[in-house]
Order: sequence, then C-alpha cells, then structure tokens
Amino acid sequence: MTPTEKQGSGAEGTLLDAFGRRISYLRLSVTDRCDFRCRYCMSEKMQFLPKREILTLEELAALADAFIARGIRKIRLTGGEPLVRRDVVDLVRMIGRRIGDGLEELTITTNGSQLRRHAAALADAGVRRINVSIDTLDPERFAFITRGGALDDVLDGIEAARDEGIAIKINMVALKDFNEQDIEPMLRWCAAGGHDLTLIETMPLGEIDEDRTDRYLPLDGVRVALENRYTLSPLDYRTGGPARYFRVEELDARLGLITPLTNNFCDGCNRVRVTATGQIYMCLGHDSRLDLRGALRAGDAQELDRLLDLAMHRKPQRHNFAIDQRGATPAVDRHMSVTGG
Repeated sequence: MTPTEKQGSGAEGTLLDAFGRRISYLRLSVTDRCDFRCRYCMSEKMQFLPKREILTLEELAALADAFIARGIRKIRLTGGEPLVRRDVVDLVRMIGRRIGDGLEELTITTNGSQLRRHAAALADAGVRRINVSIDTLDPERFAFITRGGALDDVLDGIEAARDEGIAIKINMVALKDFNEQDIEPMLRWCAAGGHDLTLIETMPLGEIDEDRTDRYLPLDGVRVALENRYTLSPLDYRTGGPARYFRVEELDARLGLITPLTNNFCDGCNRVRVTATGQIYMCLGHDSRLDLRGALRAGDAQELDRLLDLAMHRKPQRHNFAIDQRGATPAVDRHMSVTGG
C-alpha cells in the first residue's frame, strides 16, 4: 500500500483524510433537476444534465454500499430536488435495507413540494428524519424566492410527513433586506409544530441572476437580535452536519446556525458529496473532484477503493467561501443543485 493510500484508510478501511478527520457522512445527489428555481441557488434558465450521464438507481445503491463498506454511517439523499426523480422511493428502499447493517441513518433534504405523495413510502423505507427548505411563511415571498413554488403544497407535505412519524427540520436561508422579518415568525412556527429550525448564510456557489452581496446576511447579527428577545443556550447536540445548535428557552425550541462565512465550520468536517453523475467533491467550497462513475460501471471495486483513498488525500482543510466585494465571482462555478445540498 502506498503512503497516499494509507492516508486515506483508517481502522478497518474507514475513510480518514489528511487532517485526521474521519469521514462518516455521505451526501448523495440523485438528480440535478428541481421543480423550483430559488433565486439564491439557480439561474432562472438552467441547463440540466442529459439522462445518459446520470447514475441509475441501481448504480446509486451500489455506490452507497461501497461507501458503507468504507465506514460511512449516515447518508443524506439530495438533489436538485430528490423527490422529482422517477421511482426515487425504490432507491430509498434499497439503501434503507442497510440501516442496522453498517448504516445508522438515511435522511433526505427536500423542498417539500412532492412530500405529500411520498411521505408514507419514505417512512416505510426507514427514513425517520428529513430536512425541508422553506425561506419564508409568506406565500407571496415564497413564490418570488422559488420563482413560482406554492407554499401550501410544502406545508401540506410537512403535515403528511409528520403524520407518518418523520421528524422535520426546517432549513431557512437568511437573506438581507428580504426575509429578515420572517426569521422570528419562522422560529415561533417551528416551535409550535415541534420542528427544529436551522438558519443558513447564503453561499457563493455558481452564477445566479442577482449579486449575492445584496442578500448576504451575517448570522452573528441575527443571533444578537434574537438574544435581545430570547435566551439562547448553546447545545452539544449534533446531527452530523455543520450546524451549531442552541436551545431557545422561552419557546422550548432548538435553533441551528450554519455560518460558512462568519464562522468557518470546517474543523470538524466529516462529509463528502457525490453528484448524480458519480463525481465526488471532497469540499463544497472547492471545484476539485474525482470521477467514480467509470470504476462503478466497470465493476472495479479495487479502483473504486483507490479513488476513495485518493479523495481523502485531496480533501482540503477548509472551504474557500467569501463574499467580500460587490460583483465578485462565486467561490466555485457549479450551482448547489449540481453538488447536492
């Protein structure tokens, strides 16, 4: 075994990067397509990938198995919007069979638009927790942000998932001079419904139709504003992602903050992302990637393992996100929908 390969392997072949971080969390994109066109995420007219480049459901399941064999314990299915992919529930079932057999948790990030019709099947396949992206509870602002999305469909989907016993976490991107006034109402709504809320700073990924500096809202200021009204107590609670959590004492609610710009979260990074075409990105804030699709389609398990070890060797210590001047180019060229949330 070469020094590079040794660097990629921990105990029992687990994935260990060059900084000693054990990688146990995979975010696996099943499609780059979405039925929304959120303004901070996509251009209005997107060029999506041809079907022949997208991994089949069986290939995605095989890739998940390969990662589980290397110590991945949590898998989150992402997109685009994962629930717009035809027969995606079949994939959830295939991966869900590994829960308790190497895999500890299977989760999904969704915009909620298709959740009503899939909620029962997701619960049956072993999904116990999902993230739903909602940036406002105002129907008109919601339609504007998503370029035509219907808030009622999302809220109906959340109700269906909750009825199936699925825990809900709401993800809300904080946008300056746009949905700042919606943060506290969202927090109170989540508290009333028993949902966690995570606030996220907008990330400079891909060219969009606006200047992100116009919408960048540092969450340290949001936290100070909330602390003028509520008691925020730090928690040790973690879900495997980058959020730092607080207990909002007066509401008996849990609030997460994801702050890639004001408070770098890379020290404890335990995750990699794989696109729907089989490209592994070692960091959301870098364009460096490796192609796993060839080895996967060739059935070459040894080559796939070699590529995973190489990915660990190349995983950077931290991201390159910054929003420091008007009109600056994004940190990376690809949109969030390409990599997966």
